Amino acid sequence: MAFVDDRARPEMAHHIILEEREQLSVSGVEEVESFDENTILLTTAQGALEIQGEGLHIEKLSLDGGDLRVEGRVSALIYETDIGRRGGGFFSRLLGG
Repeated sequence: MAFVDDRARPEMAHHIILEEREQLSVSGVEEVESFDENTILLTTAQGALEIQGEGLHIEKLSLDGGDLRVEGRVSALIYETDIGRRGGGFFSRLLGG
């Protein structure tokens, strides 16, 4: 029989603040998967999130506090909702799986 942890885990709060499409603050960040000037892929308390834009730069990252600050021109924020449902999920499709 598999071990089941019945203790409730406090879920990290997740918020997004986008100012003038140039400054983005994200809380509830658990992991940054990859990043470049056009795309940032991360895992949040609410699922996988893809940030698309131009000239994107991570100005601040604190995984202990779950905070991320990005500067650049943000064009899209895309959440992956049902990981595993469509061909292995967002990151699997991204990596060619």
